[in-house]
Amino acid sequence: MTPARKIIHVDMDAFYASVEQHDDPSLAGLPLAVGGSRERGVVAAASYEARAFGVRSAMPSRTALRLCPQLRFVPPRFERYREISARIREVFLSHTPLVEPLSLDEAYLDVTENLQGLPTATAVARQIRAEILDRTGLTASAGVSYNKFLAKLASDMRKPNGLFVITPEQGPAFVEALEVSRFHGVGPATAARMDALGIRTGLDLRERSLAFLQEHFGKAGAHFHAIARGEDLRPVVPDRPRKSSGSETTYARDLATSAEVEEGITALAEEVWGWCEKTGTFGRTVTVKVKFADFRQVTRSRTSTAPVTIQSDLTGISLELARGVFPLPKTVRLLGVTVSGFDNAAAEHSDQISLNFG
Repeated sequence: MTPARKIIHVDMDAFYASVEQHDDPSLAGLPLAVGGSRERGVVAAASYEARAFGVRSAMPSRTALRLCPQLRFVPPRFERYREISARIREVFLSHTPLVEPLSLDEAYLDVTENLQGLPTATAVARQIRAEILDRTGLTASAGVSYNKFLAKLASDMRKPNGLFVITPEQGPAFVEALEVSRFHGVGPATAARMDALGIRTGLDLRERSLAFLQEHFGKAGAHFHAIARGEDLRPVVPDRPRKSSGSETTYARDLATSAEVEEGITALAEEVWGWCEKTGTFGRTVTVKVKFADFRQVTRSRTSTAPVTIQSDLTGISLELARGVFPLPKTVRLLGVTVSGFDNAAAEHSDQISLNFG
């Protein structure tokens, strides 16, 4: 029998906001948003003090201010975030060469064999968190388990500044007790479809046959069948090139007018452009996603002959694609904008960057 792997998922706590609070102690303890406070600004990241008011990343700034009138805004400093991320990456690589970055503030590590000879994966995770705190002054949460799926779930269990372990013996029981909406990879639409089929927990999911899940969820059915049993064979892949970068928002109140949709698309395009500009990574394909209140989803894409290197072009293309669904047949619950079609050099350059702000 193949021995269980030892996987750690490390996730920095409110990374961008925590960097700002660390660098400017006057911001410590305050509800803080990284992003633009102007009318069409977007929250790139929120401190835990701001999250207590319902403020979250990718939210329009004016919505965030309604939720938290005392919210402080600071502009993002991507060079600083990359500098801190590089220090964190050095910590990871001192323990294992098998590091798969998901963003500036999040990564999987395979420590089945660790470079410092520590006796357990839990000891490695504990040491990594201590070294990150020592080198950056920032806290990280970590999940330890025998696969990526469970390690990711575990890292959310003790946030912020926590450590949680799911052993092979605990895995199946841990999964069966969770609501499927908590599973990474099960979005609101899939969770709603599962709910309609009477699948609300991991146990409900495990009781469905592979054939049933494939019938209702296609290729994803095999994945759901496996994770319901605590199984995930995906390896940790170091330096995986990014194929796309985007941002999407599920709105607390459905968007009812074309003007609201255009405002949302403009804000998302601005956020995506910020990533493109800071990383010097530009793609040829722009995709817009619109999900309606009935969970029906529409995507529209346009591919140019050359990369989109001007912000107004990205915004204009995104708006034109969104206007393709006007007049709205239903209110809109989610919008997304994605850029893809990077050349190889750009993809390799961007492997650590993401709009999944922590």
